[in-house]
Amino acid sequence: MRAPLTDSDVEKMHAGDTVLISGVIYTARDAAHQRLVELLDKGHALPVDLKGQILYYVGPAPAKPGQAIGSAGPTTSGRMDPYTPALLQYGVKALIGKGSRSPEVRRALQNFKGIYLAATGGAGALLAKKILAAEIVAYPELGPEAIRRLVVKDFPATVINDIYGKDLYEEGRKSYAKY
Repeated sequence: MRAPLTDSDVEKMHAGDTVLISGVIYTARDAAHQRLVELLDKGHALPVDLKGQILYYVGPAPAKPGQAIGSAGPTTSGRMDPYTPALLQYGVKALIGKGSRSPEVRRALQNFKGIYLAATGGAGALLAKKILAAEIVAYPELGPEAIRRLVVKDFPATVINDIYGKDLYEEGRKSYAKY
């Protein structure tokens, strides 16, 4: 999978699919999301064109010498839920984090043709090895929450929510409940 993504790209993905992402992804967490949505609400341009792009909910640790980035594990996605529908409406196509999403976000994924992916929590050091380059592209004053442009190769993720309303976490709970 490689961004920018189109509606056609996300239409091919289903809850439960495993993907390897190569190319560019952008980081953004709570503070950056709030600023982005405030700009959209005012009709202003975003500091980075995120149409068709993938957002990774991460606040990476500082890079050690010789590394592109420090530990880069996903953060809890629910904190971004108040801002996510507006970013999906703007044109963001995929989100990477950990944990379940609200019903409002799941509806927005369907309405605006986006997908939610999970990266393995607790594996930040391993995920960082899939990041070849990192640069701050907006809001440097936010430190770890600044928006970064990451170049990744074979970054692993699993589709949790698709445009068809499927939720891998719900399906797993239902399957488990049978026992």
